[in-house]
Amino acid sequence: MLYAGVAAAAGLCGAGLALWKHSRTEADEGVDPALWQLKFENPTGGTLDLASFRGKPLVLNFWATWCPPCVEEMPLLDRFYRENSSKGWQVVGLAIDKPDSVRRFLRDFPVAYSIGMAESVGMGLTQSLGNLSGGLPFSLVITGNGIVAQRKIGRLSAADVGAWASFEAAG
Repeated sequence: MLYAGVAAAAGLCGAGLALWKHSRTEADEGVDPALWQLKFENPTGGTLDLASFRGKPLVLNFWATWCPPCVEEMPLLDRFYRENSSKGWQVVGLAIDKPDSVRRFLRDFPVAYSIGMAESVGMGLTQSLGNLSGGLPFSLVITGNGIVAQRKIGRLSAADVGAWASFEAAG
């Protein structure tokens, strides 16, 4: 009897989560204004202030040096940034990793876009932004109006990146 009750409760919780998850569209909400108040150390010792990215389309990518899909998508993100920064697009990578590991990695594999070191607080941040499973890499596309146009858990594809310009046009 106890097992049946626990199973029923778990089923209801799962169904409720699925309903909530599927009732939300990818572009139905703005980011929490508290996001723009966050500051992170950058690899060179300065400060990455997210407020400086507000008002323009932004790709926010959470990654780690120990995450193979994260590392694999970095050249794609770097190319997107280099090709689209003149159109106002910004890319920020928040590393969920130890600062020394990030610095060593970026010495060998530099990128043109901004990097901040979110360290262990980054996982909680990803969850507050909709990454309920805590998987990496995790990316958000935020329009200049602050609307979340896309959330993606897992490695980005060329098709994902190719669709981003239409998000800003719609946002």
